[in-house]
Amino acid sequence: MPRILFLTTAHRYNDDRIFYHQAKELKSCGYEIKICSLSSEYQGSIDGIEIESYAVLDQSSDEKARIFQEVCDTFLPDCIIGSEPLAIIAVKEYRKRHKASLIYDITEWYPSMRMVREYSFFLKIFHALRFMMIQLYAGYLSTHFIFGEKTKKFPLAYCFPFKKSIILPYFPDAQYIYTSIREPEADRIKLCYTGQISEEKGIGNFFNAVDRFRSLRPGLHISILIIGGARTEKDQAYFDALLEKYQWQDISLRKPASFEKFTEAYAEADICFDLREINFENHHCLPIKIFYYAASGKPVIYSDLKATRQFVDISRFGFLVDPESADAIAGKVMAYIDDPALYKAHAHGARAVFEEQYNWAAIKNSFTDFVKKSMLK
Repeated sequence: MPRILFLTTAHRYNDDRIFYHQAKELKSCGYEIKICSLSSEYQGSIDGIEIESYAVLDQSSDEKARIFQEVCDTFLPDCIIGSEPLAIIAVKEYRKRHKASLIYDITEWYPSMRMVREYSFFLKIFHALRFMMIQLYAGYLSTHFIFGEKTKKFPLAYCFPFKKSIILPYFPDAQYIYTSIREPEADRIKLCYTGQISEEKGIGNFFNAVDRFRSLRPGLHISILIIGGARTEKDQAYFDALLEKYQWQDISLRKPASFEKFTEAYAEADICFDLREINFENHHCLPIKIFYYAASGKPVIYSDLKATRQFVDISRFGFLVDPESADAIAGKVMAYIDDPALYKAHAHGARAVFEEQYNWAAIKNSFTDFVKKSMLK
């Protein structure tokens, strides 16, 4: 059977999309699969999938490219699926020599704001243009595209309209979902935030909304569940300042859960939130945890982002809000408290939309067929 190689710089070898969905699905079809990541250290085999991963994110681009090239020359793949421009560019010579298909899986907005954040205003413009040219070059080298969502099709789908492409959303596989539909209680509620803890990802908006809600319902027992961690010292200092400011009693802080245990980790939560800032990049990035919350039966309150609004029918299981409007967010929480029937409808609606539409089984065949056809000479 053909060999398929996944290359990624920023994602871990056991990334939920790459390992648990794409690689495992292709393995079940009989392909020989290997994953090479440059963000974590591991060499071995997991569930029949070969892993060659190195923690070399701090190394030069040339060194990263060399590792990818050596892996290619050793594994001899018939198809390469890369997640970043560097992965695509590094193996251009291999693709030419061996006529392998080279699929660019675009899941991140590129260039991201964090890539140019440290530069001055004029240097931001220069480096943003430089990164955009790198992105276009990777698109030129690729034979096929996979887009994580419609809003990520720009600019590659428009610059290379004749290259084959598919939209492959971040729908979860049912085997990784722990369903936990809650019965609403009149005197208590648990509110949940998961993921990266930072101002940009909305932890401050979440705290402001909770504080406003507490002031409106002082007799209600409100508990807070936070699962995640800060990536930088600046983010940790920001979070520590929030904890010091509010000093709530019933707040539970937990480390990030493993992918297999993620939906089980927030099972006791009543409502899940994502109140990230509204900006150009976030507008074009779909927060993928919304599908996991839906699958596990959790009503959600999310920032009103373009990507979410266009792709997800959230009216069946939650609300889209201005993340900086604490009053509006508190009002949505009170709607659930005051109307248990609404909460039940959204909790069961969440699970229903997962079963009907937002699940891996609905899209896995289109993915495997796309990869198979990409290798046809």
